[in-house]
Amino acid sequence: MEYRKIKDQEKDGNVGEDDLEGLHGKPPSGVPVNSMASFGGSSIVGSKWKLKSIVTMALTLLTSSQAILIVWSKRAGKYDYSVTTANFSVEALKCALSLAALGRIWKNEGVTEDNRLYTSLDEVIVYPIPAALYLVKNLLQYYIFAYVDAPGYQILKNLNIISTGVLYRIILKKKLSEIQWAAFILLCMGCTTAQLNSSSDHVLQTPFQGLMMAIIMALLSGFAGVYTEAIIKKRPSRNINVQNFWLYVFGMAFNAVAIFIQDFDAVMNKGFFHGYSLITTCMILNHALSGIAVSMVMKYADNIVKVYSTSVAMLLTAVVSVFLFGFHLSLAFFLGSTVVSVSIYLHSIGKPQR
Repeated sequence: MEYRKIKDQEKDGNVGEDDLEGLHGKPPSGVPVNSMASFGGSSIVGSKWKLKSIVTMALTLLTSSQAILIVWSKRAGKYDYSVTTANFSVEALKCALSLAALGRIWKNEGVTEDNRLYTSLDEVIVYPIPAALYLVKNLLQYYIFAYVDAPGYQILKNLNIISTGVLYRIILKKKLSEIQWAAFILLCMGCTTAQLNSSSDHVLQTPFQGLMMAIIMALLSGFAGVYTEAIIKKRPSRNINVQNFWLYVFGMAFNAVAIFIQDFDAVMNKGFFHGYSLITTCMILNHALSGIAVSMVMKYADNIVKVYSTSVAMLLTAVVSVFLFGFHLSLAFFLGSTVVSVSIYLHSIGKPQR
């Protein structure tokens, strides 16, 4: 498989161990500091800690509002718009933003070996795999809300940390400390506790179908994230916008196939943007910006920023849902959220020493 090629290239010296385990704020070799401090090539004033704080806050706000916007976009318990066209719009917007950023870079710095779109087949051929995985994961993201609410979704979403850790160990041979494995166990306990339902005969609030979707989403998200991080860091000097462009092009292609298979008649009869509202547009913009932000984190840092963002976003989603959807913060949810937060903190500080 392609990730085996990536591992072989690592052994040849193309990818260092530091590239796969995280750069922790250090610019990768061949990457100017000013290029990693901006999305469009313009420098951002301030230290790397200020940049990390900005990225973390942005990811937290975007992540916490994702589930809320998806739930808010439903009318009478269903989506008036086509889910497949919404996903296609997200990929198209991300692709357009990447091209716009590249245009600014080309204008200011010229076309170079690392920022040109033209590339070899060997480099491009790895992008369809994560694009296909993200397609299925994103479609499940909409349908899972038939079984869970926004806060419950954020809790279950933390399961992808487990899949990421396990797949890091299997695929990329990344060593995990005992503290990190203990954090994974606490995460399972926290997710389970938060889903306990004391007011019903059912032990868990989420039905079996919702749990299965959550587990599948966690596996897909974990594998896609590990694979994407590996191919993005395979060539550290490559401009992130070029890598994003090719990933999003294949994302558009796969989503176009999904539209043809699932919603072709609806699109032909009602139009591509049927059922879209202001909330739908905000949701698409949110998904596009968060996707770009995550890819930048994978390129220049590691998954720790994502971990912290997920933890805080889970709590923010629950608090906001109290006011928007009348969600009740039960004792089980509070205890489960606390355990999950402790788990994520332990995971972030438990990196094995080299």
